[in-house]
Amino acid sequence: MGFLVYDDETLEDLQLNNLYIIQKKDAFRFGMDAVLLAGFAKARPGETIVDLGTGTGIIAILLSAKTRAERIIGLEIQPGIADMARRSVEGNGLSGRVSIEVMDIREAAHHLPAGEIDVVVANPPYTKWGGGLVNPDESRAISRHEIMCTLKDVVKTAASLLRYHGEFYMVHRPDRLCDIMVEMRKNQLEPKELRIVCPRAGDPPSLLLIKGMRNGNPGMKLLSPLYIYDADGNYTIEARSIYNLPEKADTPDDAR
Repeated sequence: MGFLVYDDETLEDLQLNNLYIIQKKDAFRFGMDAVLLAGFAKARPGETIVDLGTGTGIIAILLSAKTRAERIIGLEIQPGIADMARRSVEGNGLSGRVSIEVMDIREAAHHLPAGEIDVVVANPPYTKWGGGLVNPDESRAISRHEIMCTLKDVVKTAASLLRYHGEFYMVHRPDRLCDIMVEMRKNQLEPKELRIVCPRAGDPPSLLLIKGMRNGNPGMKLLSPLYIYDADGNYTIEARSIYNLPEKADTPDDAR
């Protein structure tokens, strides 16, 4: 398969199943949070996954290798970013399993089979609108701030798409945990698993991974923390496994 890559783009090796992804040189690029979410989410053979706000398509493409899902649908509101994701899908020969749709996630339940999706994943903007400096680059701003969608929108959409006992996986910031729990419970998405991510042992958490179940019974497991670096600043064994790196390997630049 050939990749259509423009002058302002790069083609990155994902070091997994000979997969590659196209990214803009000077715009938002995927980071560790997307890789961690793809390693945390699960799907059974034959299931359908919807990725809310797919961006470059990184999570959808990684999940095509990490799961046996029959169909993966990435939703992206920015046409130019969606086109880039679609070219990555096509270049990797994944068009039979992965599709990229230009769509406002708030309208997803009107265009996709509401109440029938098996798994929904989301790496949403972390910062509330009005909080922090907004990047002048539009794609970076939309990816980081709740400009086009809020946490409430993401959780509500996930709940509307999922079937009974369908599963929702999300990566977010620890300071939004209270908001996350409130919105999930409000939308009948019962929190079932929570894992905090810490740079090193002894450091405060920098990310969290959470799993919810549509109409699930109360009861949540607090999983052991995920540590990214060891005392020497190298990846831990588990982090290298998530990144599909050999046991001894340098830490990728995007994780530093």
